[in-house]
Order: sequence, then C-alpha cells, then structure tokens
Amino acid sequence: MNHKLLLLLTLLLAMPATLLARKTSERGYVVVTDYIKAETGKDVSDDIQRIIDTHPNRTIYFPDGVYIISKPILTPADPQKSVALELSNFAIIRAAEDWASEEAMIRLGGKDPANKISTPGSNYYLKGGVIDGRGIAKGISIDSGRETAIRQTSIKNTTIGIHIKHGANNGSSDSDISDTNITGNKKPDCIGVLVEGFDNTLTNMRIGGVHVGVLLRSAGNSLRNIHPLYYNSDEHYESSCGFIDEQENNWYNFCYSDQFAVGFLSHGGRSFYDHCFAYWYNNKQKRHTVFKSTGRFNSSVVSMNAGMYRHNAVEENVILDAAEEGGDGILWNLSIGDTSVVTDHSHEQYMR
Repeated sequence: MNHKLLLLLTLLLAMPATLLARKTSERGYVVVTDYIKAETGKDVSDDIQRIIDTHPNRTIYFPDGVYIISKPILTPADPQKSVALELSNFAIIRAAEDWASEEAMIRLGGKDPANKISTPGSNYYLKGGVIDGRGIAKGISIDSGRETAIRQTSIKNTTIGIHIKHGANNGSSDSDISDTNITGNKKPDCIGVLVEGFDNTLTNMRIGGVHVGVLLRSAGNSLRNIHPLYYNSDEHYESSCGFIDEQENNWYNFCYSDQFAVGFLSHGGRSFYDHCFAYWYNNKQKRHTVFKSTGRFNSSVVSMNAGMYRHNAVEENVILDAAEEGGDGILWNLSIGDTSVVTDHSHEQYMR
C-alpha cells in the first residue's frame, strides 16, 4: 500500500473522533447519544462510565430515551475530573433486570474522592430526567465531595431514593437537594431519603411509596417543604414514619407527614420544627401519633398542625408520645383539628 493511501485511510478512521471532539468543543457539553444509542434495551453502563471518565469538567447531556445500566455509574469528586450529569425531561436511566449491586445506580462522587470547594469543578450536579430502580435498586447516592447538588429529578421504584453518605469534610457533605420527587417500591424497608453526612439542605420534595420518608442520622440539616405520603400496605403500618431524627440540631420548616403512623420521631435530641403538619385522611389500624420521642422530649415544636379529625380518628390519637419524663422541649401554638378525638393529654405539660 502506498504512503498516500495509508495516510488517507488513517485520516478517515480518525475523522469520527475528530468530528465528535469538534462538536463537543462547539457545543460546550457532551451529548451521550453521539457515542451510544438509547432505546436498545442493552446494557450501556460501561459506555456511560467511559464517557464520564474521558470528559472531565464537562456537562454530559442525556437526550430523551431509556438507558439500561447493570451496575453503578460513578462520577469523580476531584474538581479536576468532575462532571455534571444533565438529563432531558424524558430521559430515563433504568436498572437492568439482573441488577445485583448494593450500591446506588448513580454514585455522585463515587470515585476520586475529594474535599475541596475553592477549586472550580467542586460544584457538580445531577439534574432532570428519571432514575428508575425497577423496584430492586437504590437510586442516587452522594459518596464524596462538597457542594454536590441533585435538582429537578424524578426517582422511581427504588429501595432507597437518595442516600447522602458520611461527608468528606469531617463528616459534613454540604449537599443540596431540591425540586426532586421520589417514589419507592412500597416495601417495609423502603426509605425515601437516608442522610448520614452532616449539613445538607433538602427543599421542595414529594416522597411516596416508602415506609420511612426521611431518616436523618446526622445533624445540621435543613429541611423545607418536604412532603412524604404513606400509601403502602396496612400490614406493617404501625412502624411507618414520616420523619426520623436520630441526632439533633436539625431544622424542619413546613414539613408535612401525610398518613404515616408516626408523623415525627425523635431519639431525644433537640431539633427545631416550625409550621410542620401531620395529617391523616383515613383510618389506619389503631394508633396515630403526631410526635414521638424514644427518650425525653427536648425539641422545639412551633405552630405544629395536628390533622386529627373525627372522620379519620382511630382508637388512639396521640399528640406527643415521650418514652421518658423530664424533657425540656416545648409545644408552642399547637393547632389540633378536633381536640375531642385526642386520647392522651400528656403533651399539655409542654405547651406554651
């Protein structure tokens, strides 16, 4: 083969990669379907991971379509390697039928861990689209890094919707979750949001099909306009809970527990609840409790609305169930739908 023909063949083979590089440079972001096809039904997890690994500091865009993955997708926390994942509104990343991993489908900061906020690239995110766990997978986890965000995403059919792990900054993860909806798999071990890292902000979320709406195992978290709704089987209803706080110094504003057996559960620490709401719209088994403490009641509960009415009253309708006496918590400006249905009045000693 003469040298000119060999050179021409080499240029032709290199042209697709060159054109893709030019497209990416002109657009300023990477389009996944330049490299893979959606709607094939085939596993594309390795392909997506390769796109992430070879395009540091880029926004990676997923057009409409279904992308099947059989193992977790990891994004780097290192600001020099990080990427942002952005899905169109009808782009679906779905767990494969043979999904077997104990980790989440999307692990933000799941590789190249880092604890930096001064370097450009630290503020990576996942935005938009649908993450579908097919009833067997966890949805999204935040494994490392700082300033990680999840925005405007719909998380469906998961065992755990979002898992914020122990943070990189001495336990602080500093993540921001907003305008994101979660639907669980309706099983008794299903959790909407599990938080282990400190200092996170959760805003404007709807959570359904779960046994526990939000479980906080850390402090310094701010929750505003979070609305978990229970509509699972009655079989395990008595252990269902809208919000569980295992630590202290967490802030809740307009958080709304809807139809869970217990609206808010504290392990005895002091957290702050402002204009929150526990409501029942039909009868479920024997007991409805607005606020429960496994130790002393030490929280500050201001302007709590207890949605207990005659049409949804059960055998026991309890405002406060504290396992131990002597707490210094307060109930201020408490509103009860119908005081005549309340069957226990021990909460009155804490009212201001």
